[in-house]
Amino acid sequence: MEKQRVTAVFDIGRTNKKFFLFDQDYREVHREYRVFEETGDEDGYPTEDLQAVRVWLREVFHRILQARTFDIHAVNFSSYGASLVHLDADGEVATPLYNYTKAVDEELLDRFYATYGPEDAFAARTGSPRSGLLNSGMQLYWLKHRKPEVFRRIRYSLHLPQYLSYVFTGIPISEYTSIGCHTALWDYTKQDYHDWVYTEDLHRLLPPIVSTETSINMNYNGKRMKIGVGIHDSSAALLPYVRSEEKPFLLLSTGTWSVALNPFASGKLTDRELAANCLNYMRIDGRPVKAARLFLGQEYKTQIAHLTQHYGVEEDQHRSVAFDQRLYAEIQADYRPRFHFEHLDRSDNPSTTDLPSGSFARAYHQLIAELVDAQVHSLETARGSTCSKKLFLDGGFSDNAVFLHLLSHRLRDLQLRTTDSSLGSALGAAICISDRALNSKFLKKNYGVRKHQPFVVSEIP
Repeated sequence: MEKQRVTAVFDIGRTNKKFFLFDQDYREVHREYRVFEETGDEDGYPTEDLQAVRVWLREVFHRILQARTFDIHAVNFSSYGASLVHLDADGEVATPLYNYTKAVDEELLDRFYATYGPEDAFAARTGSPRSGLLNSGMQLYWLKHRKPEVFRRIRYSLHLPQYLSYVFTGIPISEYTSIGCHTALWDYTKQDYHDWVYTEDLHRLLPPIVSTETSINMNYNGKRMKIGVGIHDSSAALLPYVRSEEKPFLLLSTGTWSVALNPFASGKLTDRELAANCLNYMRIDGRPVKAARLFLGQEYKTQIAHLTQHYGVEEDQHRSVAFDQRLYAEIQADYRPRFHFEHLDRSDNPSTTDLPSGSFARAYHQLIAELVDAQVHSLETARGSTCSKKLFLDGGFSDNAVFLHLLSHRLRDLQLRTTDSSLGSALGAAICISDRALNSKFLKKNYGVRKHQPFVVSEIP
């Protein structure tokens, strides 16, 4: 019996580590999930257990190859950004995988921007607002100036997706989407590393840059296959939409972070966009993707915990709230912000939460209305002057009926489409290493696209 020809993808998130096999039509035929306990760096700060991840990568792949159920002809990798793996002269991991949430002393950052700023001009050229270690280039600057004994051990610094590829190939490389994701390394105006990288002599630690679609033909444990160079997960998640949609669109990727992606924007980020938490990701062809971020999922989680306790309802009560036009009309008749947001900035943020009278459902509608206000503002910032007519939404909020009703109501000039893209970046990584074109029916066939129509205001009781 002929074995099924498949592409393998490792999709490494902060929490879930996933392994997928896709057939030639990009249908999922196998998946595995793992969660690893965090470890600590030399300062005790929580971080990824890179050794455990590396062992799991090899164990899973060897097991699938030995089972001989599938014919793996290619493997690729997607992972989160803002993370560097540092290798020593022997090719071994030289440091912990420093967590991008680890604080960096502001004095060091002030010195950096005093030397290489002004800050706003620097952020505009690099698409990277000041964000500490979330700008992964700052990690190298921090190591050089705060941990010189560690810095001296580094021969190569790889972005995490490229390190995953290195585990299988032993070849250190750099790749565009990882370099371009708010790292503060890349100067979009000259399509090269920013001058500060050369001034600090950091370019010698960064391996040669290759195209995202590059693959390395190797004999791996007796099996001939293509091994990809890895891709940043946000760029990977965007790829299926870019490949199958010809007209400009927006993609709203929702979860803990809500990220509005505009792959059709042009020009440098403006001061207003930077102030609104905009930054750049990168398409696989090197063009910038304007992105506006909100900590929306975290705000939602925090406020739901408060509402659940206040009203004495079950923890999952929020999942079953249906959209109620009458409740929404009552809220709009006397609308004002009532929730004190803890994770979102807004000019009219109340100092304390003042819940409306009534039921849990009414308070929930009020909360979602306020979150949608913030989301619409963020989306419009990402949209800018682009003539986008369609908005795709994936992730956690794609199943939230109240959120979807209010978002489509507020953005009536955009066609709202939700997708079942739980495969997300993994599928994008598979497409990236393939030479097959996508057609206009791909999203409907593979992503279960659903249309959402704005409700008619006059129909509200």
